[in-house]
Amino acid sequence: MNSAPQILVVTGEASGDAHAAELVAALQARRPDLRFFGMGGSKLAARGVEILYGAHEVSVMGITEVLPKIPRILQVLKGIAAAAAERRPTCAILVDIPDFNLRLAAKLKALGVPVAYYVSPMIWAWRRGRVKTIRKLVDRMLCILPFEEAFYRDSGVDARYVGSPVVEQVPAPSSAADFRQRLGLSVEAPTLALLPGSRMSEIRRLLPDMVRAAKQLSAERPGLQIVVPVAPTIAREEITSRFEGSGLSPQLIDGRAPEVVGASDAAIVASGTAVLESGLMQRPLVVVYRVSFITYLVGRLMLKVAHVSLVNLLANRRLVPELLQGDMTPERIASEVRRVWEPGPPREEMLRGLEEVRGRLGGPGAAERAAEAVLELLPPATKF
Repeated sequence: MNSAPQILVVTGEASGDAHAAELVAALQARRPDLRFFGMGGSKLAARGVEILYGAHEVSVMGITEVLPKIPRILQVLKGIAAAAAERRPTCAILVDIPDFNLRLAAKLKALGVPVAYYVSPMIWAWRRGRVKTIRKLVDRMLCILPFEEAFYRDSGVDARYVGSPVVEQVPAPSSAADFRQRLGLSVEAPTLALLPGSRMSEIRRLLPDMVRAAKQLSAERPGLQIVVPVAPTIAREEITSRFEGSGLSPQLIDGRAPEVVGASDAAIVASGTAVLESGLMQRPLVVVYRVSFITYLVGRLMLKVAHVSLVNLLANRRLVPELLQGDMTPERIASEVRRVWEPGPPREEMLRGLEEVRGRLGGPGAAERAAEAVLELLPPATKF
């Protein structure tokens, strides 16, 4: 009988998969006896985690988008809870996706499984009442933003700031020419990066207007090179089909979104983790996003912060433009990109602010610090 301690790991999108994989690697280095199972993507699988359900099963955004998937999401939730009841993991590491993971945490609590939560739900931005649920269900909150630890501790949650894993996941700063060379792009051509997101709903809602903005900009910049990183969750045809009839021929790169931004003169980025990654690459960017009208209305009623992008929240000011919903027009996007494309005060001010944001996130080692915090929840390794 295999008596190796098992840890349940659950994440539901590309960035969470990357963060979770680094945490698993740090735990494996300290405790080779540990075994892992749960829900995730290719990066967790590559670390030897037994994947019971793919992360794509629950990767949806917005009220209207999630409704058709609810039956399957509940089925996955039930399946993971059943696996936990059967295997009795020593600990669970739940990463982001709070609507799913907090429901799972309640089931794990009933089983007596300690819960470490990595990548805090942004309850300080909206749905602050959730902190009471977290206090009941989460044994340790591992925060990746510097202001989160005090927020949780003031609410009676055992929280620890471990640093941002994104700092290490992006490549070291370098010139645009260097990144272009690495990606096989034209070194001399003016370059615009388009980051439309990793969900099909984002591709449908955001990419067409990004393309229209790029067309306006290309008319002013002969030879403009348009580069799009393609998430593993998106088929290339979904990207190319939205350029048809535009007269533009984008360069598609599999993944490597931070490097694509590094290769650019400016970037148009869908709101989300990619904004922080892009900001760390020290290139001017414009943040865009659009959801269904119902999702937007509910979100605005519950939002408790002045900005939606992490870059602006960390800077505590409108450092980068946020074009949301009706403001996200090709004309507005192109206008904001023009403002920061050429050297001058607006571009320099944004770059100085992005450098300041990078400094606030601290140095490397987030996964290692998170691993130490998780190990404190486990019994000591058995010695033979």
